[in-house]
Order: sequence, then C-alpha cells, then structure tokens
Amino acid sequence: MSNYEKQLLEIINQDEFIIEVIEAVEQLQLNDAWVCAGLIRNKVWDVLHNTDTEINDIDVIYFDDSDATWETEKQLERKLMEILPTQLWSVKNQARMHLKSGFSPFKSSYDGVASFPETPTAVAIRKNGMNIEIMAPYGLQDLFEMRVRPTPLYFKGIARHSVYIDRMKNKNWQITWEHLSIEY
Repeated sequence: MSNYEKQLLEIINQDEFIIEVIEAVEQLQLNDAWVCAGLIRNKVWDVLHNTDTEINDIDVIYFDDSDATWETEKQLERKLMEILPTQLWSVKNQARMHLKSGFSPFKSSYDGVASFPETPTAVAIRKNGMNIEIMAPYGLQDLFEMRVRPTPLYFKGIARHSVYIDRMKNKNWQITWEHLSIEY
C-alpha cells in the first residue's frame, strides 16, 4: 500500500459523513458500485488546504448491463435520498455512460473512472467488508500533490482535450484551492 493510499484511507476513516455515504451506497447492493469523483477529490484538497468546502453532489457509479436505463438510475437516486435525504445524489450506470461520451462500451466501473477527464477526479472508494477499497486508475499522486492533468483520453492533441479545457475554465478550482497546479 502506498503512502498516498494510507493518507486517503486516514482521511476517509476520519470523516463520518463520507463513511455514511459509502454505507448508504452499500445498502443498495449494486454490482461494482463506487462513490467517486468530486466528493473524494474535494475532501482531500480541503484537508490539504485546511478548509471545508460545501458538497455539490455525491457521484455514485455502478455497472449493470442487464438494465442500463436512465429511469433505474433515478430510482436509485430516490432510494439514496431516503437514506441520506439532505444530499444531491448523482447515480450513473457505467454500462450506458459510453454513449454520453462517445467511447467504446465500458465493461466495468473501472472503465468509467478511467474515462474521467482529469487525474485527481479519477478516484473512487467503496466499502469492502470492514475495509475501504480504493480505485485510482492513474494513482493518487496528482490528487495529493494538487496537480490537475488530463487523463490519456483527454490529452493535448486529442479532440476530447477541449472538454478538459472547458472543465478547467468552468470549475475555477484555483479560486477555492489556491495551491493547485493545473496543466492545460
């Protein structure tokens, strides 16, 4: 286990709210389900900046190619609202997300996380028995070193790079977390 994995596990295990979130998702018993993206990224950056930002939404992914309907995702969001009603949930079945982005079909939630535009966002966690499991296709170094770079599907010179550039302009992360280094 890397030092960054240990640090992330420490941060997660000390945050009662995030534990509640992953336990709520676990209750749904979805295949290949993870809490990912902004909740984790922002929490780490908050800790590194000694601040506490507001939670915009909670991204939950899972993989079920037997039912890739938008309606099922909305039902799951409603179920999560019953468990933790004060949060805005975003549930996405990775079996259909390739359609949104024009990728080849995903075979797992890992494929979905690996297709996120920037490296520090491409992180997911879930409960595995009594332990927290981490999925980070590009590692955790960029997240903890506060470096934002495009993932391979969004590299400079690739048509999707403009999606990454637009996200960086719209997110304005450096206003909230001043020590970030953003690669364009």
